[in-house]
Amino acid sequence: MIIVSTDGSCLRNPGGAIGWAWVNHEGPSASGGERSGTNQIAELRALLEALRAHPGSEPMIIESDSQYAIKCASEWLAGWKRKGWKTSTGSQVKNVELVRAIDREIAERSGPVRFRWVRGHVGNHFNEVADTLAGAAAREAAARPGPIEVFESVSLTVKAAALRGPDDTELTLF
Repeated sequence: MIIVSTDGSCLRNPGGAIGWAWVNHEGPSASGGERSGTNQIAELRALLEALRAHPGSEPMIIESDSQYAIKCASEWLAGWKRKGWKTSTGSQVKNVELVRAIDREIAERSGPVRFRWVRGHVGNHFNEVADTLAGAAAREAAARPGPIEVFESVSLTVKAAALRGPDDTELTLF
């Protein structure tokens, strides 16, 4: 069983620099950032990158302190797809490209994915690590001009893993 905690950070919501992170409870982690976004985008991106980094048949649990991200990836997804990516009021789903990418990753993954909500900022070790990494990535993004990707690893056992960026560019985690 793979258990991964995710978190997103936005320095000024909306429009400030964002950071995202995932932390595998067995070791590796990754984080990245962009110059501008929203907290919801950061939370969804963290979830998406966790899915991309953990393909395969092993069952996976993604822990998040974002009920929005969890509900986008589980509860609301089927209804949105049935309605042509529209909400119950007929408006366009917000952050639809990220939600579609999450849907594709879940569908293409041979192993099951479940989501578990955890309360943020109450001492959950892996949530706190993800929060710290996401915040650092957001600050790094704010300090540099243009879009950036920042990756860190807390595991010495993982040397490199291929990840895909939002536009399917390949990024490498060292």
